[in-house]
Amino acid sequence: MQDIVKQGQNKNLTKLNLNYDGVKDGDEQAENYLKIVNEKIGFIPNVLAAFAKFPKQFEGFTKLYNALMLGESGLTKLEREMIAVTVSSENHCFYCLVAHGAAVRELSNDPQLGERLAANFRSAELPKKQETLLNFSKKLTRDPSEITENDRSDLRKAGYTDRDIWDISAIIGLFNMTNRLALATEMEPNDNYCLLYTSDAADDTPCVDL
Repeated sequence: MQDIVKQGQNKNLTKLNLNYDGVKDGDEQAENYLKIVNEKIGFIPNVLAAFAKFPKQFEGFTKLYNALMLGESGLTKLEREMIAVTVSSENHCFYCLVAHGAAVRELSNDPQLGERLAANFRSAELPKKQETLLNFSKKLTRDPSEITENDRSDLRKAGYTDRDIWDISAIIGLFNMTNRLALATEMEPNDNYCLLYTSDAADDTPCVDL
C-alpha cells in the first residue's frame, strides 16, 4: 500500500506568490499588529499573514472582522463562531473549518461540537434558537435570493432582534467572502488549530480563530 502523504501546511501561505514591488502604505502598522497577535496567541494565523502582504486590505479586513466577531452584539461569541463553521461547511472551506472549529471547541468546552457542526449541525441537538440561526446561515449561503420575510420572522420568533439579524447576515457575508478567498488560493490552516482544546474556556475567553 502506498504511504499517505502527511497532511499539514506547506512553506507557502497560499498557492499564489503574494510578494510584489510597489508602495505598501501601512506596512509598519500591519507588522505591529502581527507582533501583538503572535504575543497573544503564540502564532500568526495564515490568513492574517497573507492579508498583511496588502496593508490597506489588511486594515479593512481586521477592522471588519474584529467588529463583527469580537465587538458589541446581541450574539454570543460562540454563536458567531457557530455561524462561521456552518457557512464554511456549506462552502467546504478547509481553512475556516479547521480554524473556527477550534474556536467552537474552546468556547463551548465541548471537544465534539465543532466537528458535529462541520458535518451536519442538525446532529448536534441544538436548542431551537441556535438551530434557527444555523438554518438561516445555511440558506443565506446556499440560496441567498430565496431569503424572505418568513426567514427573518423565524429568527425574531427564536429570540433574535433586528440588530441581531443584521449582525448575523454580516457575519455570514464575511465568511462567504473569506471562504472563497481561501478556496481560490488554497490557503493552508496553521497546524496549531488542530491541537487546540481548552477545557476551562469561557464565553468571554479570547479565542484563536483567524
